[in-house]
Amino acid sequence: MSDLTETATGTGAPAGTRTGVPGPRADTDSPARFRRSARAVGSGAGMATAEFAGWLAERAAAHPFRVRPIAFDDLEGWSFDRATGNLAHRSGRFFTVRGLRVRTGEGAATREWQQPIIDQPEVGILGILAKEFDGVLHFLMQAKMEPGNPGLVQLSPTVQATRSNFTQAHGGAAVKYLTYFTGGRRSRVLADVLQSEHGSWFLRKANRNVIVETTEDVPPDPDFCWLTLGQLGELLLRDNVVNMDARTVLACAPHLRADPEALTSDTELLSWVTTEKARHQVRAEPVPLARTEGWVRTASDIHRPDGRFFRVVAVRAEAANREVPGWTQPLFEPVGTGVTAFLAGRFDGVPHLLAHARTEGGFLETAELGPTVQCVPDNYRGDAEHPAPRFLDAVLGADPADLRYAALHAEEGGRFRNAVSRHLIVRVDAVAAGLATPPAGYRWVTPGQLNWLARHSRYVNVQARSLLAALNTGAVRL
Repeated sequence: MSDLTETATGTGAPAGTRTGVPGPRADTDSPARFRRSARAVGSGAGMATAEFAGWLAERAAAHPFRVRPIAFDDLEGWSFDRATGNLAHRSGRFFTVRGLRVRTGEGAATREWQQPIIDQPEVGILGILAKEFDGVLHFLMQAKMEPGNPGLVQLSPTVQATRSNFTQAHGGAAVKYLTYFTGGRRSRVLADVLQSEHGSWFLRKANRNVIVETTEDVPPDPDFCWLTLGQLGELLLRDNVVNMDARTVLACAPHLRADPEALTSDTELLSWVTTEKARHQVRAEPVPLARTEGWVRTASDIHRPDGRFFRVVAVRAEAANREVPGWTQPLFEPVGTGVTAFLAGRFDGVPHLLAHARTEGGFLETAELGPTVQCVPDNYRGDAEHPAPRFLDAVLGADPADLRYAALHAEEGGRFRNAVSRHLIVRVDAVAAGLATPPAGYRWVTPGQLNWLARHSRYVNVQARSLLAALNTGAVRL
């Protein structure tokens, strides 16, 4: 293992730099070290995987957690602006719920709608601290309560904090282990990339997804534990255990091998993605929440009269081990369980995933690569005007023998309440299904290509990264 260097805000050179002595541009040892960690299943330096459920339950029981719905009038520090109706915190920090008008496409293909959206312009940190034990990389993970999580407590990154939180705008305690990600400690960067979040619910939101390695002695706080990548893969096979923030960081790890062959070369793939970004017309502009067409505000929620898509609600949360012990906040709550799925095929023995270039109103760059299917099926039942997304029936009707991966995972519990999707990877005979040449907007990519793109900003959306985490950790082998 190479020596660790100072981080950019420390006293020495920026991380990874060499003073006056050129060296290799590529980090050649990290991928092999991640793969070695992915093979370490069953146990690690911290605990055996079989002990994890008991540990998580013990941590959930160690602190009083409570979340209950409240009326908007009972929100503390939050209020609706008299002029715009936007829902914001009195500090001007955290986030604002405002309206958004979106128009996509041109001519007969034009679609237009309005909706509430979360405007959170600050960049947060999703950081995982890594350390070698007996030659194997381990990752410091946190049992963290979020008010929107099913079961409340799930496994999160070492640091999961908005800028408002880690600058202590709430007046509470400091974020544990934060200095490893802000330059206060010696560390080696293994992955570091700005990634988008849910483009349907966030307005141009990005978080820093980062993995840093230390050689320091790091005794874990009682709510933290060291796990190998392979153990994290085992936990990704369980429902609602590993949270979204951990999944997106794990997807950015340089783990998967560069495939020697693919249906599309890397240069052609980049050109196709760039073409998709350029050809789509997406016009998104904020509008006052009070004048957002098609939505109704009551004392306790903001919803569509037809009951589709999602609601904006308010909750009171209590958590003794958080930076502040209690708070109130708005949350977005979808109307049903979602489906996030890749079709997986083999071409001359080489595994590929069918990616979809998706447009979403909140994206900064119009389109990103998503899974084959990404939707909440309940939104399309009984709606002749909006047919169900392509391939949804193929995914939902798949033979169980063709399921390579199936688990329920929640979205970001700090902003979304009970937002759960079935995560699926479904094997398909692409030639027999007539998908050797996919329809416009879809492209077969290898898992290695998707992992390569995920190490760059705004190429792979958060839902596709969530599935990629299962591949990166060894939970799925195609």
